[in-house]
Amino acid sequence: MQREIFTEEHEAFRDTVRSFIAKEVAPFHEQWEKDGVVSRDVWLAAGRQGLLGIDIDERYGGGGERDYRYYVVMGEELARAGVHGPGFAVHNDINGGYLSRLATDEQKQRWLPGYCSGEIITAIAMTEPAAGSDLQGIRTTAVKDGDDYILNGQKTFITNGILSDLVIVVARTDPEAGHKGISLLVVERGMIGFERGRNLDKIGLHAQDTAELYFENVRVPKANLLGEEGEGFVYLMQNLPRERVAIGVTALAGAEKAFEETLEYCRNREAFGRPIGRFQHNRFTLAEMKTELSVARAFTDRCVTEHVADRLSTEEASMLKWWNTELCNRVVDRCLQLHGGYGYMTEYPIAKAYLDSRIQTIFGGTTEIMKEIIGRSLGL
Repeated sequence: MQREIFTEEHEAFRDTVRSFIAKEVAPFHEQWEKDGVVSRDVWLAAGRQGLLGIDIDERYGGGGERDYRYYVVMGEELARAGVHGPGFAVHNDINGGYLSRLATDEQKQRWLPGYCSGEIITAIAMTEPAAGSDLQGIRTTAVKDGDDYILNGQKTFITNGILSDLVIVVARTDPEAGHKGISLLVVERGMIGFERGRNLDKIGLHAQDTAELYFENVRVPKANLLGEEGEGFVYLMQNLPRERVAIGVTALAGAEKAFEETLEYCRNREAFGRPIGRFQHNRFTLAEMKTELSVARAFTDRCVTEHVADRLSTEEASMLKWWNTELCNRVVDRCLQLHGGYGYMTEYPIAKAYLDSRIQTIFGGTTEIMKEIIGRSLGL
């Protein structure tokens, strides 16, 4: 079916993103996977190309384009290319929302020009060793001391954790106030007591730096409080739907690419004197995947349209995230099976897709948490 959510301007931007990936990302990605981290040069290149801060006001070096579909295009193309190293989605789809909506004019002047140029790489630190999807369980604390907060705690599984120059840290500023005692503090590279731990060894996404972060008596100026004290949990809940849309969008794009490559493989790979796609079982498997992907595409594009119109609910974003990430894992698993022994070889894209896609049902809120959110909306 013809997709109807994009204009000619979006498709022209898609060409720009594809050219950027071909020139600045794809030739280096294999080395980045060995290194466990991308080069900062790719961030600077993305800034020069206008791919960072697309929705940030032009006076700060952004694109001034509020249309979220440009980020959709970018996410789709990175997923289709299988280049997951650059953590642009965390920077653009997540942190940009917090900074543009909550930062003061003074904070915007300090941070946003570098954010848009790629000189300042951002991360957000929510997850802790004992608190994942349950953000109310965080233990990191920030205690007032004069004009500062004294920050103590540990975070883990932080995307862009090694490269980040600016980290939005979720911390408890009032341990007795429950979810109303959570605030967002911005920690900057070089602050005394802010240390990075291991670049974590993952089963997939090897080029994407994912780190442990430690905060020991870090003095964070009150001027680095993002938004209002005690409103952090509310801000997180407001921004999570956008994050889940981004994950759902990239999951589906990755699944569609895996299917396309597998379909071509089934047309050319022969067994018993004929292409393996002509065997009924394989043909039915491909037919099932095509149908499931088409249904998911219709729902995804509708969710994007609703999000652009600021009508997408939290439960609808949760449905999208749950369905598309689980579908991606199912599709990639079946595609790998159709590749036979070659599917188990990491030189084949389907093997990398199998390793890289598995995390999607976990980060941004697990499938189980998505179902819980949807279930609660039913009034049960």
